[in-house]
Amino acid sequence: MDRLSSPARLMIVSDLDHTMVDHHDAENLSLLRFNALWESNYRHDSLLVFSTGRSLTLYKELRKEKPILTPDITIMSVGTEITYGKSMVPDDGWFDILSQKWDRNIVIEEAKKFSELKPQAETEQRPHKISFYVEKEKAQQVTKDLSERLEKCGLDAKIIYSGGIDLDILPQGAGKGQALAYLHKKFKSEGKLPINTLVCGDSGNDAELFSIPDVHGVMVSNAQEELLQWHAQNAKGNPKIIHATERCAAGIIQAISHFNLGPSISPRDVMDFTECQLEHVNPGHEIVKFYLFYERWRRGEVENSESYYASLKAVCHPSGVFIHPSGEELSLHDSIDKLKKCYGDRQGTKYRVWIDRLLPTRISNDAWLVSFDKWESTGEECQCGVVTTLLRSKASARL
Repeated sequence: MDRLSSPARLMIVSDLDHTMVDHHDAENLSLLRFNALWESNYRHDSLLVFSTGRSLTLYKELRKEKPILTPDITIMSVGTEITYGKSMVPDDGWFDILSQKWDRNIVIEEAKKFSELKPQAETEQRPHKISFYVEKEKAQQVTKDLSERLEKCGLDAKIIYSGGIDLDILPQGAGKGQALAYLHKKFKSEGKLPINTLVCGDSGNDAELFSIPDVHGVMVSNAQEELLQWHAQNAKGNPKIIHATERCAAGIIQAISHFNLGPSISPRDVMDFTECQLEHVNPGHEIVKFYLFYERWRRGEVENSESYYASLKAVCHPSGVFIHPSGEELSLHDSIDKLKKCYGDRQGTKYRVWIDRLLPTRISNDAWLVSFDKWESTGEECQCGVVTTLLRSKASARL
């Protein structure tokens, strides 16, 4: 990644459904906890990678439904597609590697001979992935027989069964683990191999991630039987792989703490920010902390007191200006006066605020120009604004 000039302090490679994203958590609290931790402590010098079985179409749908951060790298369609950055620039080198000894048409024709296989939606059929549904009790025999047929055709293919229903046929060199190995090799050739890599998963198609040398791994507490069986048979004695006691994103946070990979207390878990002071100024931490206070103020979850109100004004430069997207300018102190009137106006609602793509640029010894996306959700409706802030380290002029 060109964004980082040196090796990433930490690279997290996480599955999405039922790993990073808890579909049973209507409030998305564990995901929001992870978001706050990542943007406040890791975004500036680490890499976030999502490795999902979803196609691009379904991945974009999930991003509309859940408060998911923008990853640095996206691995989609069970490790058959790799893209970079917000614009999702494809890795053509990976595409070329997977095209060797792969004939999609032959695979489709052979698969048609199995009545047990029911094709998934057209959006899930990709250049290097052909996907079906199959009943759990029939999966083992179908996998064995289809593998033999494909081998006789001279195809270098493999079959992955996951989720108790999904069967994917891929090139032998594809998969979540191989995609990660490819990225590691690429980073190493550039002298940027991450200092630590943490892989996170819950199902069978995540198993390969845990086989990559020198990675830390976490199976979230809600991991499916197929992944737990793989672990028992292949990696039971590996101290670098744990089965978390927490679900989904909360389990990932637990693993960061367990392996001592860096800060593991999410700002969302801190109720009194006056007790959350760092020895050195961290722009990401300050921004996340400010907007969490903003959320709690509007939800009526902090005390409506003059001391809080005064502390907000104290960190704003007297000559600071807030420029609205419409072009309207307002002094920061006047903006705080407006905020005071908003106390509790979102009380009892699903109102949440989170920060994404927070990148600070140091412009002097005591100042940073910080750009980020600020998201606000009121339940079903989400709004995003691009924000640029001047942050100074002096206590009297933080914003």
